[in-house]
Amino acid sequence: MFQKIANVLSIVSFLMVASMSGGAYIGYRYVTSEQFKGKIMNEILGNVQGLMPKILDNNLPEITGPTIPEFKQPKI
Repeated sequence: MFQKIANVLSIVSFLMVASMSGGAYIGYRYVTSEQFKGKIMNEILGNVQGLMPKILDNNLPEITGPTIPEFKQPKI
């Protein structure tokens, strides 16, 4: 009787390990795929584009000075 129970538990254990290994392999292949990278990049860029107008409006000054300081030429 104990032998039958041990055999059933062994088979169940093997099926669990095989399914977890297969699931991990499929998950790894999906995460490293180009489709997943594209999906994540679109999600990130969509969130960033939504925030950019708010950030730019709050942090850009209304008036700016010249980009390069002007130096007076010495008279010779």
